Amino acid sequence: MGALAASVASRVPSGLSLAALASPGEIIRRASRLEEELKELLRVHGGGLAGAEQHGGGRQQTKERFLRAYERLKTELLNDRAFNFDFSEETRQWVAKMLDYNVPGGKLNRGLSVIDSYMLLREGTEVDDEDFYLACVLGWCVEWLQASALVLDDITDNAYTRRDNLCWYKLPTVGLSAINDGVLLKCHVQAIIKRYFKDKFYFLDLLELWSEIGLQTAMGQMLDLITTHTGAKDLARYRIQGYRRIVKYKTSYYSFYLPVACALLLNDAKLSDYIELKNVLIEMGVYFQIQDDYLDCFGDPEVIGKVGTDIEDYKCSWLIVQAMELANENEMKILYENYGKSDPQCVAAVKNVYKELDLQDIFLEYESRVYKHQVSTIDAEADRAIREILKIFLKKIYRRKK
Repeated sequence: MGALAASVASRVPSGLSLAALASPGEIIRRASRLEEELKELLRVHGGGLAGAEQHGGGRQQTKERFLRAYERLKTELLNDRAFNFDFSEETRQWVAKMLDYNVPGGKLNRGLSVIDSYMLLREGTEVDDEDFYLACVLGWCVEWLQASALVLDDITDNAYTRRDNLCWYKLPTVGLSAINDGVLLKCHVQAIIKRYFKDKFYFLDLLELWSEIGLQTAMGQMLDLITTHTGAKDLARYRIQGYRRIVKYKTSYYSFYLPVACALLLNDAKLSDYIELKNVLIEMGVYFQIQDDYLDCFGDPEVIGKVGTDIEDYKCSWLIVQAMELANENEMKILYENYGKSDPQCVAAVKNVYKELDLQDIFLEYESRVYKHQVSTIDAEADRAIREILKIFLKKIYRRKK
């Protein structure tokens, strides 16, 4: 047993019953696992607290520059005649409010990942203000796409809250006009890309990338909706293969691959040379969505910023897929009778089955297993910049709470 594990094990208060907590052997095993994970965490995150604090100052400065870029892009969309928009004051105020409500309010991880990845790819060379701003522009394009997806997704899911606020369509003055707003947000992306990149030699590659990602994301949403209708007829049809297909297209491509692909194109790279990187990022995206499904059920709404509705909405989530594989006859009966119903008692019954099946522990075991595999994959990457990009992505999502 390592020194850290021994220290943790030795600090169990003498007045507490070990039987009420765990056996001494189990405490030691848990402490040993903690020590091992801490060592891995430090290794993949690239150092100790001092390095993290130094990075924190630069990170804050990057975020401030990123937010300033949003204000510039918004102003251009509302006022610049190059976009051929002839706004009345009323429409200008509506679009401004819609943008501020939906685009910059999240964690901004996807957009900032474009900048993080680009700066790592350019490490050792000077990045002037123009190049940095172009990375910000593509970062905000990713956030614009995310906003479009969320506005429309909230309507189809009949969601109530998003990012600690009412969903956009739930506002009394908005309603189903939010459908057009969601479409408009996606159109903004095309306009922004044309404005800033039409003279770049990689413009066609950029258009093809965004067209491909847009199609994949829409197909993922379609698979999600169709599978939900299918599962409503027979829960047994929720299987892991179908689940992974939905997640891959609906989440992985635009949330994980797109930011890095944008950075690669900015750095004059050919995307065809980075297929393995793409595959790794897609797998990270699957892990991310499984976390999301777990948090939808077991996360704190005050922390995650929304009230989870996967059970009520009959969603093909990772939890129900696992439950259908593990449930006994009685538990299966409870799931069939209660899944997909908005009655709080029905939701509680489903969650109780999840707890009986130890799905929380199964998730933690899955997360630990995936993390170790990702660390091994990252360590095997020969390109230092790519290795550091993957480390940043893994650091952002590992054991996240929201």
